Amino acid sequence: MRATLETLAVAVLVGLTQFALGAVGVGGALALSTPLSVTPWTLVTGVYAHASVGHLIANAVALLLVGPFVERRTSRFRFHAFVVTTGALAGTAQVTLGSLLGPPSAVLGLSGAVFALGGYLLAGNVASATLFDRLRLSARSQLALFGVVALALTAMTAAPGVALFAHAVGAFCGLVAGRIELLDIR
Repeated sequence: MRATLETLAVAVLVGLTQFALGAVGVGGALALSTPLSVTPWTLVTGVYAHASVGHLIANAVALLLVGPFVERRTSRFRFHAFVVTTGALAGTAQVTLGSLLGPPSAVLGLSGAVFALGGYLLAGNVASATLFDRLRLSARSQLALFGVVALALTAMTAAPGVALFAHAVGAFCGLVAGRIELLDIR
């Protein structure tokens, strides 16, 4: 549970930094937005920054539900690298694809990474591996199935203001990573 708690500690520290920056009028400096080349550090800070205390608490609860189970299978370094990488990919998808459908907006939060951790657990367990082995689905069919599952998981969290592209991309990345046991230490 150590890496999960470390992740939460970083989110709280970034939240405190956001509060301090907000006091001087630059609270949005940690949010991921386009163009990415102008503020590249937000690829990381956007994962840990949150729009409100309630947003942080919601992501913290979800992280506490899935994080410890992934932690048991991997190293602290791999866990943190997975959170940052999948969170950054999910956030990037949100700001780029989201801007195709409406005005550009910033994205904040751990939810893309949490969806990736959940996807990892869903596809990377013994029961799923046994099912996939018995079904003998091609790699293409498995990717299509993961896309459908990612969309279904995303639809369950659909609400105004929710980063749907980030959730879908996070879940998809986690499902693929779980299937190939990317984080597992043997």
